[in-house]
Amino acid sequence: MLNFEEDFTPVAKSVDVPAFLRAESAPAEADVSEAPAAPESQRVRASDKRIINGATDVNQLVPFKYKWAWQKYLDACANHWMPQEVNMSRDIAQWKDPAALTEDERRLVKRNLGFFVTADSLAANNIVLGTYRHITAPECRQYLLRQAFEEAIHTHAYQYIVESLGLDEGEIFNAYHEVASIRDKDDFLIPFIDTLTNPEFRTGTPEADQALLKSLIVFACIMEGMFFYVGFVQILALGRQNKMTGAAEQYQYILRDESMHCNFGIDLINTIKLENPHLWTSEFKKELSGLFHKGVELEYRYAEDTMPRGVLGLNSAQFKEYLRFIANRRCQQIGLDEMFPGVTNPFPWMAEMIDLKKEKNFFETRVTEYQTGGALSWD
Repeated sequence: MLNFEEDFTPVAKSVDVPAFLRAESAPAEADVSEAPAAPESQRVRASDKRIINGATDVNQLVPFKYKWAWQKYLDACANHWMPQEVNMSRDIAQWKDPAALTEDERRLVKRNLGFFVTADSLAANNIVLGTYRHITAPECRQYLLRQAFEEAIHTHAYQYIVESLGLDEGEIFNAYHEVASIRDKDDFLIPFIDTLTNPEFRTGTPEADQALLKSLIVFACIMEGMFFYVGFVQILALGRQNKMTGAAEQYQYILRDESMHCNFGIDLINTIKLENPHLWTSEFKKELSGLFHKGVELEYRYAEDTMPRGVLGLNSAQFKEYLRFIANRRCQQIGLDEMFPGVTNPFPWMAEMIDLKKEKNFFETRVTEYQTGGALSWD
């Protein structure tokens, strides 16, 4: 367990590798070309690795230092799934039947898809074009590559649902421009993407390192750890009432993936804090609290927009309590104080949804031929 009160003494750099082999971790003003040549006989030591601002070769996966990151990579690979495995025929029949779903339920589905069809693309861009460049631990980079692929699978899943139901693709895919409650959430996130994807951005100063840490917290704890959860509750509540069960099954797989993304991000954040305790200032924590408050406000507005009236036994008051409960949990996970004392979880059944065993219904619901490596045809 991480202890943020421990003293942290940096270990001397063991090797300086060529610029094209390094993460972009040097301060912007540094002249990398003037770095001394590395001794050829010196090997990477696990103790020399750092999550950010490391000087070891990012292409050398072992020796492991962050074994938790490697284990999360293995766990994620074991959870692999594809959208076409899920049978959507019952959802299609219900969507075509005017009596099967209420107008409020249809609005809820379309608003959900309107947010999610682009949300995972934003997350993938943030990983591939931003975060990955600045993380200097290859074990963590390995998981980020898997996470980026999973974001692609999630985007594929939402597209598969849209296509299966015959929805207006222009309406759904442009919702992040045209629906205020969705646009406001994306507008909140985009500046943090822009920070890390800026080609001129480099870590290595306290200000830059705090900017990176802030972005990681926004994406792990607010986006993946909060902005996704209203939609998850709503679609999974439909599934619990035997409606849109194919979509609900895919959301359940996505919830499991996103829970792992959130947990990995929290471990990454806490390790950066451990290795760089000078970043965790009172001013920085105050700024983070403000971001959490804003995140709760934006997601609650989205909840009100997706379900202006009570539906599926859900109402906006429950979501206000739920979002405050989640915000408290995320804050505690990264070492911030609770923001909303006394709140409780109105949806305890959501915890069961995360503990999904794919094999439980995989062979009952798949609709495409699943090929193992030995059965693949290259003709």
